[in-house]
Amino acid sequence: MKWIFENGIPIYLQILGLLRTEIASGAYPPGGRLPTVRELALEAGVNPNTMQRAFSELERDGLVYTQRTSGRFVTEDEEVLRNLRKNLSRDFIEEMCTRLIRLGMSTEEIRDAVEAWAARREEQQ
Repeated sequence: MKWIFENGIPIYLQILGLLRTEIASGAYPPGGRLPTVRELALEAGVNPNTMQRAFSELERDGLVYTQRTSGRFVTEDEEVLRNLRKNLSRDFIEEMCTRLIRLGMSTEEIRDAVEAWAARREEQQ
């Protein structure tokens, strides 16, 4: 995973967002074991306490669970994972549309652009 952090946003929130995306995409599959806090903190170049805070949020949200002697694992609850993907996609779409509106595009132009993108993608498959 590539760890690039933006200024002005707490690092643990950025880590949380990256890990949620990795879980939603299947990079960390359902039932799969996550790297340890120390491993990820070292990889990301952050304090282990910062990484632990992000992991605690993931656990609170039901996205991961801890097995006492084995580590942390991604939930296998399909409904939780489906809701995660739904919420992330809503946020990504909101961000994209907000940026396009700032460029001066209307809702209709955005819709047409998305439909054109989807048509090109279908042709490529």
